[in-house]
Amino acid sequence: PMADPFLYDTGERSHYGCNGHEVQIEYLKAYVCRPSSVTDKAVIVVHDELGWRFPDIRYIVDLMAGHGYITICPDFFKGTEPWKSTDHWADFSDWLKAHDPMKVDKEADVVLKYLKEQCGAKKIGIVGFSWGGMAVHHLMLKNPQLTAGVSLYGRIVRDSEERYSLLNPTFFIFGEKDHTISLDQIFLLEDKLKQYCKVPYKIKVYPGQVHGFAQLQPEDTKPDDKPYIEEARRDMIDWIKMFI
Repeated sequence: PMADPFLYDTGERSHYGCNGHEVQIEYLKAYVCRPSSVTDKAVIVVHDELGWRFPDIRYIVDLMAGHGYITICPDFFKGTEPWKSTDHWADFSDWLKAHDPMKVDKEADVVLKYLKEQCGAKKIGIVGFSWGGMAVHHLMLKNPQLTAGVSLYGRIVRDSEERYSLLNPTFFIFGEKDHTISLDQIFLLEDKLKQYCKVPYKIKVYPGQVHGFAQLQPEDTKPDDKPYIEEARRDMIDWIKMFI
């Protein structure tokens, strides 16, 4: 297990008044926000370990919808408890075993079916943060229905060459000061993608940024970090817009 928590400071959070609504899709609950115009483009947002109700994640869903995408954040924890900032760090590895970010295929399929059949989506992208970043990396290796992906500070799992044969364009965003993901790991990821990846990919490291930086709501953001947070979000949206 890692020596110290990689969760960003969840501290006091601004209350967030959401623009979307909750729906039930088969056995999953989900938060959905639709853009003001009709579209056949959609984005799945994969929450971090703090779950689908966390205000920062809902802010991101609404942000993507504001850019013209039907945006959905399903509860990938299927009604089980998300990690809480009050939980004991020593228990995190057990919690993670019960919430494996590589075991999201079935849920992704349920959501893809809903987006296609109920929302008329033809092109679908995916973005994920931390736990969700790991899930996105996994899904971009497994699910050809996802046209493009953005993985934000998902811990890098080194297991085999199979980790690098991405099916569609994927962008990896990292913070320079993320103490759960070393720069060495990021350089290795880059090397391996150069060797094995046949589709467009991009890796970018944002100076001075810690784990969780890109999903902070504006009113919770420190002035020094603001330009990097805004840049990361712009980059994420630009990547999606380029392919979807």
